[in-house]
Amino acid sequence: MASSLEEFDIIIIGAGLSGINCAYRLRTELPQVSFTILECRDGIGGTWAQFTYPGIRSDSDMYTFGFAWHRWPYSYPIGEGPLILDYLRAAASKHHILDRIQFRHKVLAADWSFNHQKWTLAVSHQGEPKTFRASWMVLGTGYYDYQIPLQASIPGLDSFKGKIINPQFWPNDYDYENQKIALIGSGATAVTMMPHLAKKTAQLTLIQRSPTYIISRSNKSRPFFDFLPSFLTMAYRRFINTIAPYLFVLYCQYYPGAVRDALHAQTVKLLPEGVSQDHFIPKYNPWEQRICIDPDGVFYKALGRPNVEIITGKIQTVTTTGVIMEDGKTIDADCIITATGLNVKLGGDIDIRVDDSPMSWSKRLVWNGCMLDGVPNMMIMLGYTNNSWTLKADNTAIILKRLWKYMAHRQVRSAVPRASKDIAAKTERMWKISSTYIALAEDKLPVCGTVGNWRPRNRPPIDYIHARWGNYTDGLEFVA
Repeated sequence: MASSLEEFDIIIIGAGLSGINCAYRLRTELPQVSFTILECRDGIGGTWAQFTYPGIRSDSDMYTFGFAWHRWPYSYPIGEGPLILDYLRAAASKHHILDRIQFRHKVLAADWSFNHQKWTLAVSHQGEPKTFRASWMVLGTGYYDYQIPLQASIPGLDSFKGKIINPQFWPNDYDYENQKIALIGSGATAVTMMPHLAKKTAQLTLIQRSPTYIISRSNKSRPFFDFLPSFLTMAYRRFINTIAPYLFVLYCQYYPGAVRDALHAQTVKLLPEGVSQDHFIPKYNPWEQRICIDPDGVFYKALGRPNVEIITGKIQTVTTTGVIMEDGKTIDADCIITATGLNVKLGGDIDIRVDDSPMSWSKRLVWNGCMLDGVPNMMIMLGYTNNSWTLKADNTAIILKRLWKYMAHRQVRSAVPRASKDIAAKTERMWKISSTYIALAEDKLPVCGTVGNWRPRNRPPIDYIHARWGNYTDGLEFVA
């Protein structure tokens, strides 16, 4: 059967936060541009449709993780997963984005033709082939593999006779009440799940290979500015929650010892009696890995439950009935949850080609935080590791808007980032955190240069200004 053909100016792939935000920018600021969103699922949400484990929530405040153009309507900044999904649906509906989304459209391949100055996309829609063509392609596909989770390297795991769950594929029919659970992990997922699992399990053992930093903070908005009009309150909160984390990360970089001491002092105050502080002394400095947020201290409070235990150390092996640690301690379990990170993969598993030559992500230079060296008319929505993801994704949408206007005015059809030999000779990591799942993917990731528009975009306030008023053409080759 021959595939149908649909043509647009811009095609956005993915109807998560990044894709919806980009669609809003195009609809309101480039109304003459035709675009569509291709989404492989039945609904919007991306990560927030994928993850349904107990307690799923944001690890960033919703004033910056949410949209600048649609107010987060709740009085608490850290949002629960179902409410975030409702928020996305409301935003997409109110701003007329839902009718631009084509659901159950999985993009299999995308090929750029220099001859036609177009992307051609091979798409599967409910098993039937379709073809799309566009001048620009925007990847709002996230940064991890939605189908295959990170395979945890846990000795003997295959021998376990109980239930093994990866949080990325939480079985919604699983009743963990009165179960004995071993929760393996120390990152945001484990910290998020633990207080909720603790309420119903017979025994919950949190097993961490090494400690992480966990900051407790109130999950209530300060009401002082609530007398202002809502748009001013929203702008103020977004500004403060952009600046404050950025300054904190800088402080961590320049004064790591002072921050370590302060965080440790807070942790000691919050630990329930009988829980050793040794479980909360990380081997790395603050913000060398993401710091976990504990809204209202629920994680630390849960440690005080009689059915909760935390263990720090290496696993010797998993048996048919539980876990044996290297120190000989045995943990009986009905279920093992492997909260050990994500399987990093860029581009949504799409076979991307330029003039039929396969495009490699590995070590390819990133221009302006959003395009790849030698790849025309393709934007990648990549967020911050040290601040809210959406802030950087919004910067990318703004750069796309500016580039489109610039190119239309000069009647050029494509923009190709071109890195000189001098730029390519000295590179930096794109994501400068040492988390295991990022380290495992290092050879698959692009890199950044050290000067100009090839530098990493990891300074949110400065990046905001640059995206809107800074130079956005240096490093690009334009083709008529």
